[in-house]
Formats: sequence, C-alpha cells, structure tokens
Amino acid sequence: MARITVEDCIDKFPSRFELVLVASNRARKLHSGEEPTVEIDNDKNTVIALREIAEETITSEQLKNNLIEEYQTNTFSEDEEINEIEDNSDESQSETSESVIDEANQEGENISESAEETQIDISNDNLENSSDEDKVQDL
Repeated sequence: MARITVEDCIDKFPSRFELVLVASNRARKLHSGEEPTVEIDNDKNTVIALREIAEETITSEQLKNNLIEEYQTNTFSEDEEINEIEDNSDESQSETSESVIDEANQEGENISESAEETQIDISNDNLENSSDEDKVQDL
C-alpha cells in the first residue's frame, strides 16, 4: 500500500489538531497491545493508526470517545456511584460549615474575653498613674 498521509485523513475530522490527538492515542493503544483493524504490513503504529482512520475501520466517534476516556480521571459504571458521591459531598459540606461556625463562635468568645481583660488592665493602670491630687479629689 502507498504511504498514508495526514491529507488522506483530514476529511474525517474538523481540524488537524483533533486528527493528531486521535491518531496518536490510537497509536499508543496499538503499542500497548490492542489488535489493529487493518493489515500490519510491517508498518509502525502511527502509520497503522492513520490507515485505520483513512479506511474508517474504526469510526471517528469511537476514536473520540476512546480519547476522552483516556483523559478522564473519574469513570462511573452506575448512576448509584454518582449519587453516593453527591450524598457524601453534601454531608461533608454541612459538617464543614458547622465546624467553621463553631470555630468562629469560639474565636468571638476569645476576643470578648481578651477585651474584658484589657479594660481591667487599663483601669488599674489609670489608678496607678494618677497623681495624688487626683486621688484626693476622688475622696
């Protein structure tokens, strides 16, 4: 078979960038052991991937989905797993907000206690620093 080029495959995808992403992903999968859908003919994986795209032995939608699955970090097999995660996140958010409120209340109490101590210290300082004349006037 004649050498395959990107020009032979560009009409299958809207952009060259997308074509390169899909073809490179397919070539990696071929390298990791997946079976090719065309004859190998002693070609490298990149050429085999481009030949598969040009001959449409694998649909472009299938190639796109494989690429998306490759980059996804979370995959779910059932809706129940999604619901469990949502329930857990709701519970943790409510627990987190309650703990934040408790911490804020404790900080508020600590601030008011330190303010009272400061007022007492200031009043004692004023008495000690007042002159004898002020003390006599107070009597």
